[in-house]
Amino acid sequence: MMDLSKAREIINEVDSRMAELFEQRMEASKAVACYKQKNGMPITDTAREEEVIARNSALVKNEEFRSYYINFLRNNIELSKNYQHRLLEGMRVAYSGVKGAFANIAAARIFPDATTVPYGDFKSAYKAVVDGECDCVVLPIENSHNGDVGQVMDLSFFGSLYINGIYDISVVQNLLAVEGTTIDEIREVVSHPQALGQCAEYIKKHGFKTIETVNTAVAAELVANSGRRDIAAIASDEAAEQYGLKKLESHINESNNNTTRFAVFSRTQKASSLNDAHFIMLFTVNNEAGALGKAISVIGKYGFNLKALKSRPTKELIWDYYFYAEGEGNINSPEGKTMIDELSKHCSTVKIIGNFEKEILL
Repeated sequence: MMDLSKAREIINEVDSRMAELFEQRMEASKAVACYKQKNGMPITDTAREEEVIARNSALVKNEEFRSYYINFLRNNIELSKNYQHRLLEGMRVAYSGVKGAFANIAAARIFPDATTVPYGDFKSAYKAVVDGECDCVVLPIENSHNGDVGQVMDLSFFGSLYINGIYDISVVQNLLAVEGTTIDEIREVVSHPQALGQCAEYIKKHGFKTIETVNTAVAAELVANSGRRDIAAIASDEAAEQYGLKKLESHINESNNNTTRFAVFSRTQKASSLNDAHFIMLFTVNNEAGALGKAISVIGKYGFNLKALKSRPTKELIWDYYFYAEGEGNINSPEGKTMIDELSKHCSTVKIIGNFEKEILL
């Protein structure tokens, strides 16, 4: 058996080496934080953490020690994340709307340490990142009940930013009014067109007139400032709290599975190399018979699975369209590069704007 002095000597030596390695690890964590800020990525990546723990714990041959080493790894990961959180406190994340808007809620959940910066519309928020005022922007791209957000799709096609992640947030719409109001007094409801569409059946049932605003939180602010008891906003719980409104009824959206997909746009493209990665591609086809069919065939030929294909007018020529495609597969693989080369023979434009591991439910 090893004597006490020898054991302490080994511990001191190992601790000295571990201190040096710890500094190296934290320097690497700093580089990771910089990469995440540049690419508009959140700090927590649960899948990556579990992968690291599974791989590294397998290196411990003594089973008695392995569970302790797993705890050691988890503590190291938490320390690294705490350090990254501190480094990213100066990160600026743009969104369209005001405090309490669903985009603000999404931005705060994805980047809890960043400063969220409101802008008046999608284009202004997008431009803030292009111009370097903000590090990334969180914008809605689709609602499960009310469909695509066309303005954001157009910004994606004509703009220069990349999508480095998509996050789903469950949307619960509420009827909000000033204190003391009863539902029988309401004659008009005000909200964003998407929210009005999500609550169309409820609005029709009560015979409310509708007024459109740029987003749900602006609607809540408008109602709060009006002081009127004949008008209500359709907005979130957070908007009710933010603007001191009373919740007359909860969950008035038609679908119980009402989810909005938010994309994080940044100036640089994340280079995911995972085989199960997701990609977003925008393209226009050549003006010839069967060009779209050939393009779709090329994508499938190289083993890439298309999850969605949507068309939007380019607005440059009459009846001219671009296509928005979401797919599964590693677009950075040799097969991906060959696929893009062949696709270019049938397309006048091919633009990869998204490349990320998976969609995340917030």
